[in-house]
Amino acid sequence: MPRPGTHRYDIKRTRLRKELEDDGVAADHEADEEANRRLQSDPRMRPDEPSGRALGPKGERDAGDS
Repeated sequence: MPRPGTHRYDIKRTRLRKELEDDGVAADHEADEEANRRLQSDPRMRPDEPSGRALGPKGERDAGDS
């Protein structure tokens, strides 16, 4: 899933903001904050655990890392 600060996350936030504005749920200045809050509270938007690739080259890892 997209992480906060990525291009994909920004696209989702912008679309949700537009929906909130069009539905009248939030005012223009509040819609961005509300969209951001909703996306960050969604468990599907939380980053996954880092993969082995994110830990760096195998020769530089601690013995406990796989």
